[in-house]
Amino acid sequence: MDQFDIIVIGGGSAGSAAAGRLAADGRRRVCLVEAGGRNDTVRVKTPGFMPFIPKASNWQYDTVPQAGLNGRVGYQPRGRGLGGSSAINAMVYIRGNAFDYDQWAELGATGWGYADVLPYFKRSEGNERGADDFHGGDGPLNVMDQRWPNVTSRRFVESAAALQLPRTPDFNGAQQEGFGLYQVTQKAGERWSAARAYVEPLRGRANFDIRTGALVERILIEDGRATGVVIRRGRGRETLRAAGGVILSAGAFGSPQILMLSGIGPAAHLREHGIDVALDRAGVGANLQDHIDYVSSWETRSTEPFGDSLGGTWRMVKAIVEHRRRRTGIMTTCFAEAGGFWKSRPDLPAPDIQYHFVPAMLEDHGRAKVKGHGFSCHACVLRPESRGSVTLASADAAAAPLIDPGFLTDDRDMAVLRAGVRMMHRIVAAPPLSGYAGADRHPIDLDDDAALDALIRSRADTVYHPVGTCRMGSDADAVVDPTLKANGIERLWVADASVMPRLVSGNTNAPSIMIGERAADFVAAALG
Repeated sequence: MDQFDIIVIGGGSAGSAAAGRLAADGRRRVCLVEAGGRNDTVRVKTPGFMPFIPKASNWQYDTVPQAGLNGRVGYQPRGRGLGGSSAINAMVYIRGNAFDYDQWAELGATGWGYADVLPYFKRSEGNERGADDFHGGDGPLNVMDQRWPNVTSRRFVESAAALQLPRTPDFNGAQQEGFGLYQVTQKAGERWSAARAYVEPLRGRANFDIRTGALVERILIEDGRATGVVIRRGRGRETLRAAGGVILSAGAFGSPQILMLSGIGPAAHLREHGIDVALDRAGVGANLQDHIDYVSSWETRSTEPFGDSLGGTWRMVKAIVEHRRRRTGIMTTCFAEAGGFWKSRPDLPAPDIQYHFVPAMLEDHGRAKVKGHGFSCHACVLRPESRGSVTLASADAAAAPLIDPGFLTDDRDMAVLRAGVRMMHRIVAAPPLSGYAGADRHPIDLDDDAALDALIRSRADTVYHPVGTCRMGSDADAVVDPTLKANGIERLWVADASVMPRLVSGNTNAPSIMIGERAADFVAAALG
């Protein structure tokens, strides 16, 4: 069956939600096309195996050399396969701040204020704490409290409290500002990706075709309308037709790339790659924003944090056995167990720094092996001013795009990050964390702006939240309108983090799922 009502490109956080909702009532023939596999493996589903998720589940992109990072090439992991990045992330459930969505509405994303999006967050969420004014209790995305957090993570929260920083029991409730343990997208001790929430329960239905291992080469545009997609599976090429339309949900890198390969994008750039121009759209691939992040780590004599030692290895072996038998214990860790939101200036409308505390020493995104025990803390700039782009490296859909986040090219971002790093060190120096007497693995004179800036530029990188490359708005330059329909092309919608006009103040998985939920409603309304 190669004739459908709706084709959804990409089975990630938003694509899974959109496809699942549209297929659920059985009225429409829905095809979900995903380049990766099913992600139904122990290493994906076991939270504590996050550092060991196979390459088949991760696009493992790199950036172009970053001028703001001393010319370094940054790392950009992105989920590949059903669930997308929700299948490889740290499972932290954060929506952002109400301020973010009200700002979207002010910028022209009409109908996307906090009061508009909250019902969709609640609809998607099955929070084990139960439903209330801010949370859903029976949605498909299971959200729960951590049950076996490391003692070090609890002490991070206590050290923040020792500095009179507030505790926050619910970062997605009435007040985001403060410190606490994160809630996670897990269920019964396993990772609960968007695919497990929305797609897998519908597998086998006659009206729902799930095609994995299918690389989208381009969207078919005929007479100004999206009518299908061309996919590559193995050595073969197939054309799938969509009577109702196409939802593009390939993420902040994949969606602009596929639009450009389909002839929608900056005309001169497309012609450079020999692509016929269907629609000249300068905004496609522009406006890239990401959370620039700095990680500090401290080595401890204590073996309470995770670590690479004989004792630490034996503890993990026993934990793996426990998890395989009962789905309990420390292998349920999300690693980024604790954290907080802090204002670098009291006059700000919302926190501009987020912390992620990890009870292990991290180097190079966890790719470098570090001997011994210790802990790490991330500080990221929540609303960066730096802007970048995604462009084509090749007209071949299998080639990675050119990713340029433009990290720290705006001095305002460095000023915020500098303040965030200083507060991070103050928290670590406060009791009870100070009791570990952790040795700073990257010591610096924190009072020396120039020295601190040099250290940040030598070590900072993404915390994995790229957005904005298919910006939503009401102006002529917006790539999609506030119903997520592509401007200038009929029956084509974009639904993922790429449509965000501004980066949200927090992790992007939950907002992407919310966008997918809304897309399903918009598309259903358009098709009748």
